[in-house]
Amino acid sequence: MTLIHNPILRGFNPDPSILRVGQNYYIATSTFEWFPGIRLYHSTDLVNWDLIGYPLDSTDKINMLGEDNSCGVWAPCLSCSEGIFYLVYTDVKSFRGSFKDTHNYLITAENICGPWSEPVYLNSSGFDPSLFHDENGKKYFLNMQMDYRSYHSKFGGIVLQEYDCRKKKLVGEQKLIFKGSHIGYTEGPHLYQRNGYYYLVTAEGMTGFEHAVTVARSRTLFGPYETAPNTPLLTAHHLPECGLQKAGHASIVSTPDGEWYLAHLCSRPVGEDRRCILGRETGLQRVIWRNDWLYMENGTIGPDMVLQVGMGEKEIPVNPVKLFEDFNGRTWDKNLQTLRLPLGERGDLKAREGWLRLYGAESLNSKYRQSLLAHRQQEFYVEAVTKIDFEPQSFQQMAGLTYFYNTDCYYYLYLSRDKYEGKTLSILQCDLGKGSHPIGMGVSIPEHRELFLRLKTSKEKAQFSYSLDGETYLNIGDAMDATKLSDDYFQKTGHVMFTGAFIGICCQDLSGVGGYADFDFFSYKEE
Repeated sequence: MTLIHNPILRGFNPDPSILRVGQNYYIATSTFEWFPGIRLYHSTDLVNWDLIGYPLDSTDKINMLGEDNSCGVWAPCLSCSEGIFYLVYTDVKSFRGSFKDTHNYLITAENICGPWSEPVYLNSSGFDPSLFHDENGKKYFLNMQMDYRSYHSKFGGIVLQEYDCRKKKLVGEQKLIFKGSHIGYTEGPHLYQRNGYYYLVTAEGMTGFEHAVTVARSRTLFGPYETAPNTPLLTAHHLPECGLQKAGHASIVSTPDGEWYLAHLCSRPVGEDRRCILGRETGLQRVIWRNDWLYMENGTIGPDMVLQVGMGEKEIPVNPVKLFEDFNGRTWDKNLQTLRLPLGERGDLKAREGWLRLYGAESLNSKYRQSLLAHRQQEFYVEAVTKIDFEPQSFQQMAGLTYFYNTDCYYYLYLSRDKYEGKTLSILQCDLGKGSHPIGMGVSIPEHRELFLRLKTSKEKAQFSYSLDGETYLNIGDAMDATKLSDDYFQKTGHVMFTGAFIGICCQDLSGVGGYADFDFFSYKEE
């Protein structure tokens, strides 16, 4: 029996849509404001997963300029019919206050690795879209319906409408087919056919610790849908001892041997406040059919941290991620992402051989143009290091290493210049939009000298340090509270967020005169 350790996709990989085509399995996950959009993974055994690309890889396909934190690409759904891959997703433009501006699109490809078509606009009535390919040859588009009225639930139920491939648009009447179970907050619909039933797998309970997976079925496409007697199918609510929390937002897949699995969203909290620094991840559970209803194979409603798959005795270890990007190629490692837009001319690999030159752009608070390249944090014990060559001309020019959640919450170890002290290394903290300098001006750094910057994380704590030779490091500032870089920390504001912690390199020039910093490498290593 092979043992799989959950999560299978670690660190900010939410809203999994799983698909099998022949012997190949694929998962698409949400990327929100990070670019490129939608992460696609591939596996042949449900155990080992490789990132194979991003379908939304240009501003022609997705333009998130100015979009708020945790907007952007929500809940993609991946499907395949007659040799064509279909991918639907929401581009969320805003979601504060009463409204959410949610535009839904469809792209297609003959090869999972692309090229993907230009987006086809479908509707804007809600988020979490999916595309269902009926056995009769018709296609139907589903999404949750958003209701802005304060005297109604914002989660208005699941709506369905036919999609015409030839006309490339939705046709006919949009119908409300499911209002949800007693749990409420129904979203994340995925529709399946089996044994004469239509099965609707949904997410409920919102995306926090009360998150859940529910199932409903009907003999006819438009319902009525009856809720499963074992609702919810999956949840970690009321199971605080479970290592995987926030279990919900799921999709199902069968193996060639007839086994069934459920890919679902989950998180791993730390500390007394149970904050999830790594964001919402992807787990995998075995499910079985009984009386034409889905049940967890483990006999409970809670998720397993360790999963038994197949025959024989073999344990698949969790291999620590080790990335070393030396910037010697024509592009950087695909695990590194930018905010909202590609770097474009702000990131130059040709100006200095073996280095990445980042031209200073807007501040880390900007939702427009930043020079930031970052890697999602995927485990609790991480070391990230970079080597920087930077000669700032004023205090308005900065460059360095950032521990980043979003434009309202981050830590930044940065080089800059003081009129009297010269080149300095300091720390900027942004806490729910409020900036501070915990060590003031910082420490003086020799002129015309390359510098190594390092971040080490240890669950709830993180520590910056620096070195002149890459061997001996000196801590700078006190250990920082890593749990502030989480969705859960933002709950005190009354406005929920949906991403996770990143570690990256960046450069700002607030004077706008074209200052730049050179980076020799960026390494990310789990310990």
